[in-house]
Amino acid sequence: MALGPTTRRRQLGASLRRLREQAGLTLEEAGARVGVSKATLSRYETKEGSVKWPAVDALCREYSATDEERLALVELAKGAKIQGWWRSLADPIPESMNLMLTLEDEVLREEHYACMYIPGLLQTREYAEAVHRASEVECLEREVQHMVDIRMKRQELLQREDPPHIWCVIDEAAIRRRVGGTDVMRNQLHHVMALAALPHVTVQVLPFSTGAHAAAVGSFAILRGPAPELDVIYVDLLGGGLFMEKKAELERYRLAFQYLSAQALDLESSVGLINRVSKEH
Repeated sequence: MALGPTTRRRQLGASLRRLREQAGLTLEEAGARVGVSKATLSRYETKEGSVKWPAVDALCREYSATDEERLALVELAKGAKIQGWWRSLADPIPESMNLMLTLEDEVLREEHYACMYIPGLLQTREYAEAVHRASEVECLEREVQHMVDIRMKRQELLQREDPPHIWCVIDEAAIRRRVGGTDVMRNQLHHVMALAALPHVTVQVLPFSTGAHAAAVGSFAILRGPAPELDVIYVDLLGGGLFMEKKAELERYRLAFQYLSAQALDLESSVGLINRVSKEH
């Protein structure tokens, strides 16, 4: 797989940290050996901002990396410039959405648990408009349409030649909550059923009968990269979102999603329930 710029940058940071720790060096010691500050080296390892490939080359030599490892990381450094279609948008977007778009542009798999609304990647335009109007009560209509345009553009990843696998566990409350009125909700549920028929989209419904479950605190998404250490958790918050990538956080949410998918209805039963609810509308 050809890695995108953000994935390359994150993989580079994780690899530099691993090599330094294997060499038994602190940030301050390693930085002093190649003439960069502790703060700069910390930024390299935490995947923030740009990197200079000569510094990466020098660090790899100090860490006694193999020639193969050194050349591979230098190439990652040369290609780690963040770009994307959303950079050319006329209107600004929230920073949390900026990061989501950056990560999602390179994701291999997404796992969503949705307790309030249908996941954004599965939303119709009319449903998305109703959600944004309700959530951003002080937004101008132009701003609502701007955010909905971005959401619709995001959905193009479902139509890629080699699309990521999208796995959604949707709480029964989300398919029953009437968003935007009867027609909008009915069309939304039909849209979910149509997408569920795609080979790279999995939709399960977590029924009310499940009772207490592993994610009663709220919706989240796991954005999976080409290696487990490159995964990111996104948690919905009022007015934005929270990204987490610490090992313990990743393990907790991965386990939660496994439990949720095990408790949810199977694929056929899920579509059957969505179809019954759509008829109620």
